[in-house]
Amino acid sequence: MTPDPQAIEIKLRRAARLLEVTFEDGSRFELPFEYLRVYSPSAEVKGHGPGQETLVLGKEAVGVRAIEPVGQYAVKLVFDDGHDTGLYTWKYLHELGREHQEKWAHYLARKQAQAPSKSK
Repeated sequence: MTPDPQAIEIKLRRAARLLEVTFEDGSRFELPFEYLRVYSPSAEVKGHGPGQETLVLGKEAVGVRAIEPVGQYAVKLVFDDGHDTGLYTWKYLHELGREHQEKWAHYLARKQAQAPSKSK
């Protein structure tokens, strides 16, 4: 069994609206704030079981006010929309980085499906 990835550096790049995370395995990911917000590991977003996920909309301009360390395994992101309940473990941040393209495409498809029809 491989050990969980360990973050060795986290940079909050507010102007670029990115969280840059570097792991000891050499991987480095730039995670947009909107992506982090809509994939928050909180119960508000994930629900309390499979199939209970909530589609979070309107977070294109969300910012991150603070990063709070949680032990040696996670951070809590404090978003400027007041959301601050998800713990982003190193393992989850690594997954978000590794699967960014697939997860983002899935989110955009769900978002598009929710968009009101423009036909009259």
